[in-house]
Amino acid sequence: MRLVLAFDTATHVATVAVLRDGEVVGERVTRSHRVLADADEILQSADAVPGDIDALVVGTGPGSFTGLRLGLASARGFALARDVPVAGVSTLAALAAGSPGAVPVIDGGRREVFSLVDGDPRAVHADELVLEPGTTCVGDGALRYRSALESLGAHVPPDDSEVHIPHARLHALLARRYDPADLVEPIYVRAPDAQVRI
Repeated sequence: MRLVLAFDTATHVATVAVLRDGEVVGERVTRSHRVLADADEILQSADAVPGDIDALVVGTGPGSFTGLRLGLASARGFALARDVPVAGVSTLAALAAGSPGAVPVIDGGRREVFSLVDGDPRAVHADELVLEPGTTCVGDGALRYRSALESLGAHVPPDDSEVHIPHARLHALLARRYDPADLVEPIYVRAPDAQVRI
């Protein structure tokens, strides 16, 4: 039996899921600081404990710098304490998996979005995306820049649609390679706002 804990803290909402042999035991949409507490509650409801977890999957972004650091630090701390391998999965990939054929668009701050440009994660202004008319855009960036995307001919599902959430269960299903925790790196796309002065 394989028990996997997955979570993503890259966007304004965090998600956490526990899967047993590929089947979802429980999943929650939460806040970044609640991810491990919610994971513990899901485990309790499944008559499991943290020591039962065989592997971990974490969202690697791109997204909020602070959210990504929090998620990666939590994943590394948990994995090192429990000696379990970790897989990193792009938040953009998880969004796309939740709505096949859609373009994932994450709010990047600075009046930009994170999306895939020629297959690579990039930070661009929403109105600079090249979209075929009728393309569906999903994610919190699609919601924030709905009018700009719709002016390009894109379709953005209603605000309350589940397709805008990078569900942790999708991260777990997309995970292919598990490594030691320190090998999993975030996808920042651009340098952080804060700069160290010497």
